[in-house]
Amino acid sequence: MEYLHNGFSLHIPEGAFPLSTDSMVLADFAHLPANASVLDLGSGSGTLGLLLCAKDGLCRVTGIELDENAHRAAEENAARNDLDHRLHSICADLRHIPEFLPRGGFRCCVSNPPYFSGGPASKTASARRDDCCTAEDLFTAAGYALQYGGDFFLVHRPEALAHLCACAAQNGLQPKRLRLVRHKPDGQIALILLQCRKGGKPGLVWEEMCLFDGQGQPTADYKRIYHID
Repeated sequence: MEYLHNGFSLHIPEGAFPLSTDSMVLADFAHLPANASVLDLGSGSGTLGLLLCAKDGLCRVTGIELDENAHRAAEENAARNDLDHRLHSICADLRHIPEFLPRGGFRCCVSNPPYFSGGPASKTASARRDDCCTAEDLFTAAGYALQYGGDFFLVHRPEALAHLCACAAQNGLQPKRLRLVRHKPDGQIALILLQCRKGGKPGLVWEEMCLFDGQGQPTADYKRIYHID
């Protein structure tokens, strides 16, 4: 059991996507408007939804998750935290999103997607593989689900940036904000956080964040993200 901000708890079944730095930094990065309706693409056990509900007491989050065990865990996590009215999970394939959700029904989309290629010989955990959730799939789903002016927030590997921007452009989404995340000041960029706006005008804000200082101590950013006083 993981214990989150504001007294929420998270149970993740074996084999499902774990609570990770990726989810924590993405929840911090996402700026939600008042009373936001949020769609979590590839929502797993509801981790991001719980983090966003803990951060914002008025948002409503719908998750789409292909794995049935993770989907059931998300429903159980919502019930355990008395969030049945704000956090919902749909067990479905996001590549078929027009079959079960209306176009333009959400103000925001979020995603902590798989990063690695799959295939029959892959030993990478299924939650980490992009067999059923490529960047093209994600941006197609986000472009369909978002209202005009809505934002898509995602976390990914730095080497994927050019491809992510290309997928965004193909679906009417404009990159508006980019945050580079390092584990230490002199380290390589470990993660990127990208905000894209449906119908947005060109103009990119560039940010950087480091989780630990030169002595290996948590930075102010780390403490904010993990809610450490």
